[in-house]
Amino acid sequence: MDEYDLVITNGVCVTASDVAPLDIAVRDDKIALLAPSGSLSKTRTKRLIDAEGGYVMPGGIDCHVHLQEPSMFGQGSSADTYETGTRSAIAGGTTTIVTFAPQQKGRDSVLTALADTHALARNNCYCDYGFHVLVANPSDKALSEFKQLAMFEGVTSLKIYMTYEALQLRDSEILSVLLAARRNHILTMIHAENGDVLAWLTEQLEAAKLFAPRYHGHSHAPTLESEATNRAIALSSLVADAPILLVHVSEPAAAARIRAAQTAGQPIYAETCPQYLFLTRDDLDRPGFEGAKYVCAPPPRDADGQRAIWRGLRNGTFAVLSSDHCPFRFDDAASGKKTCLSREFPVGRFRHIPNGLPGVETRLPLAFSAAAGGMMGPLTRFVAVTSTNAAKLYGLYPRKGGLLPGVSDADLVVWYPEGALAEFPLTNDALHHDVDYTPYEGRMLRNWPRYTILRGRVVWDRDGGGIVGEKGYGRFLKRQRSSLDGIWETVEEVGPFDLERL
Repeated sequence: MDEYDLVITNGVCVTASDVAPLDIAVRDDKIALLAPSGSLSKTRTKRLIDAEGGYVMPGGIDCHVHLQEPSMFGQGSSADTYETGTRSAIAGGTTTIVTFAPQQKGRDSVLTALADTHALARNNCYCDYGFHVLVANPSDKALSEFKQLAMFEGVTSLKIYMTYEALQLRDSEILSVLLAARRNHILTMIHAENGDVLAWLTEQLEAAKLFAPRYHGHSHAPTLESEATNRAIALSSLVADAPILLVHVSEPAAAARIRAAQTAGQPIYAETCPQYLFLTRDDLDRPGFEGAKYVCAPPPRDADGQRAIWRGLRNGTFAVLSSDHCPFRFDDAASGKKTCLSREFPVGRFRHIPNGLPGVETRLPLAFSAAAGGMMGPLTRFVAVTSTNAAKLYGLYPRKGGLLPGVSDADLVVWYPEGALAEFPLTNDALHHDVDYTPYEGRMLRNWPRYTILRGRVVWDRDGGGIVGEKGYGRFLKRQRSSLDGIWETVEEVGPFDLERL
């Protein structure tokens, strides 16, 4: 009888806090044992993987992924389904994603939106998954459902927007959401850009007949993000320090304001994304319509801004590095980026370009290659921002994001030993999403996940068949409240929201 289901030997284990040469044994979906390197090479096991000195880490956790959402930008619609998006995730070393259950403006229930999204994902996922609720209409009914979300549905985070007509909340609505979320231990994620200023700048640019993709960056000027970030932090403070996460931060002044709030002890968290580390505003200015491949919001900033975001990733301003995977096909005039092209607008209208980039598969390889080059600080920092902090922030730790025997799921990514792969260019042909381009085409990489392991089962084997997992193996994860930095204990010390104390 085999003692274990899987043993990984001769690996160098990296967690958010430690690096050590260790063997890993897996039994019944869980990490069963950590042992000195090589000591388990002869043990009885159903499968043995020799890591050959490669790094072994907790599987990637990407908590900002858009799949099969209703159209927001003209006629564009998501290129990836739950099947293709999660297939792409495991090929890039990600074992857990959290996507969005979007409430529409005209609907007053968030539970209905959640049920609809469950139906899309159920039995279709290659990796484990959870949901954030996207709140577009904070009606009395929707706010009253927050308790059920957190207590019974396992949804302990939500997202709101300060921009886009279809989603934008006014400040009074934001306050109502923050208060209800605080009372139910739900983390509020905020897309912080000033929607009114965006609309005004867009009208000004179009009046001047400036329609090309490059002007997307002009319409989303840095001030929109820094102003809205400051306002979001102020509104959080007003509601007795309701915890918030500022998503996809791209702008140095916004990052500095976040850092100041963190230093002051406020429960303010931040996320950035690969597009702000590896792309710049120059990409939007590519010839013809090529710049549309890089249209996302906020847009990539200039080289100085990019360097500032790298600093924030190293110094802890950013707790997580997420993909913000929001995929649209480029050469698609029916539902992709080219839906905005016409005889009148041969290079499109930037306001109608479907807004988002693919990236769930490339997030870890891009970041790991940069980390191996020293861009991110120690490798423990890489694990923290790509896995462990996300698990803690979104109520998944220690089941996910760790290597704790008897507690953590056996979700692992095994990298090639250093130098085993010659540096190679990233190409879209090698990816597994349902998108006809990657914005990182041609970027040189140093490594790629050799194996991705989900709950003890190898689901990606780069040299042995590629995708070897099965659609439907991924499970829905009911999440607990956030545990990062004792976030809710800090809030409880502040005490309840009290009008008399304002």
